[in-house]
Amino acid sequence: MDGKHMQIGEVAARTELSLRTIRHYEETGLVIPSARSQGGFRLYTEHDVARLMVIRRMKPLGFTLDQMRDLLDATDRLDDDRGTLDADEREALVERIRAYQQSAVEQVGKLRVQLSRAEDFEATLRARVTPPAPSPSPSPTPSSSPSPAPRD
Repeated sequence: MDGKHMQIGEVAARTELSLRTIRHYEETGLVIPSARSQGGFRLYTEHDVARLMVIRRMKPLGFTLDQMRDLLDATDRLDDDRGTLDADEREALVERIRAYQQSAVEQVGKLRVQLSRAEDFEATLRARVTPPAPSPSPSPTPSSSPSPAPRD
């Protein structure tokens, strides 16, 4: 991490989250700005942006705020471990993350089914409003009689 700080507007643009949503995640404790400017503006780092991206990716899969918090806690503890976790603690954290990964796989599968149904529905509607393509005209059959001579 290069230590560069970003204001909330830049973070919102990068994460495609609204300012209101980012503030809500702060209020719920999911993402805390890494610093504040002298004027009191929230300042975020790349780590904060990465954290917001995890949250953004969990949201459409139906994870609750508590589940997001739990997953972020587990990943933070693993990332921050400097040899303080014993093997059992580490394995328990990995298992928690694995359970979220499995849940994500299941949710993605459900979303794929929903998307397929939505695409079928859209195709049905498109077929109703799109006129059928005209069928090709039969080509004239050549006759054995000579063509009339052109007139002057």
